[in-house]
Amino acid sequence: MSQLFRRKVLYIPGFDPIPPRRYRELYRREAAKQGRISGYRIDMTPATSGRRFGWNCSASFPQSQAESRFEVLVWDDLVQDSMRRGIAGTYAQLVSTAWTYIASGALWRLMKLRRGPVLAALYPIVVLLLQLAVAIGAGAIAGWGLSQISTWWLGLPVALVIVWLVLNLFRRLDNRIFAYYLMHDYAFTAQNRGAYPPELEARLAEFAAQLQDVLNEDLDEVLVVGHSSGAYLAISLLADVLRQHKPRTDQPRLALLTLGHVVPMASFLPRSQRLRADLAWLSQSPQLFWLDVSAPGDACCFGLCDPVAVTGVAGPEQRWPLVISAAFNQTLSPETMKKLRHHWFRLHFQYLCAFDRPNDYDYFAITAGPLGLAQRFAQRTHSPGRITIPAGRGLAR
Repeated sequence: MSQLFRRKVLYIPGFDPIPPRRYRELYRREAAKQGRISGYRIDMTPATSGRRFGWNCSASFPQSQAESRFEVLVWDDLVQDSMRRGIAGTYAQLVSTAWTYIASGALWRLMKLRRGPVLAALYPIVVLLLQLAVAIGAGAIAGWGLSQISTWWLGLPVALVIVWLVLNLFRRLDNRIFAYYLMHDYAFTAQNRGAYPPELEARLAEFAAQLQDVLNEDLDEVLVVGHSSGAYLAISLLADVLRQHKPRTDQPRLALLTLGHVVPMASFLPRSQRLRADLAWLSQSPQLFWLDVSAPGDACCFGLCDPVAVTGVAGPEQRWPLVISAAFNQTLSPETMKKLRHHWFRLHFQYLCAFDRPNDYDYFAITAGPLGLAQRFAQRTHSPGRITIPAGRGLAR
């Protein structure tokens, strides 16, 4: 019998206020579905200790078996704190965030790459402004009507109350509209013009300590996975650890998997020198294997954009990332694509879900199977649609 493959997976979510248990349940449901499609079995058990949250997997694949331990590197508390703004605070974020992207020129540079994520970024601005217009219109009509049968000084406060009630109603409906959620997301990225806030830097230091501890364990592979905004946090995390600690020959292989990245939304901002330096340094490191997976059909990410090259920091010694497409139109059935067509937020999470017709990208085989990331993709080349336009600010600016 072949040797059991052992792995530790550190997963960094995107900007998500939901507790990390949702990722365990998502993994449980979708792994079972993918196993039925692809002919393998993954059994899960919970593993939670203090603030740390995760699960364990025992996997049986046709070629061999593997054991993987998952841990979610949580920062949902920082997300929740950043979302504790009232209606007025959110509209203040709208103004400051729009000004940051427009005045810095980042918005125009982003539009050179993919229009989908730029339109997704404009979506909360447009929707919130429409909501404000509707609220003001409703308030004006109510106030004018009351002033006709009474006096203007009675109509004015009524108008203001109506405006507030309508805006509050829209906010209560945001679990369907996502305008407030997305506005908080983009505002979090832009709040320091691209520089990480101190509380996020502190959390990254905690993650770095955890990763360094894991690298000292007896494992075959340590796999760091970053989804959406978590992708650029994963990049900075690995750059921090590899700069400070030279890996030993007896340590497990280190791999990075970035999914549906939105790196340019951060790296194109004027004070993102830290992230741009991390991208440049990590792209040349021989100490890891870095795979980036996205899809042109995902309007919430920069599909097939090489995050290093488009930021303008690719050097002559660039090794990473290997950029491949999840190719939703090929890997999902027509029935599934029809079902997800207007659910763009769900499509952004497809990387973490089962595929009807998986090709070489299979999230569950990668994170729980008996092959390491470097071995699985050793012969793979970039997808033909890879975008390398150097639209970003580069290292010097």
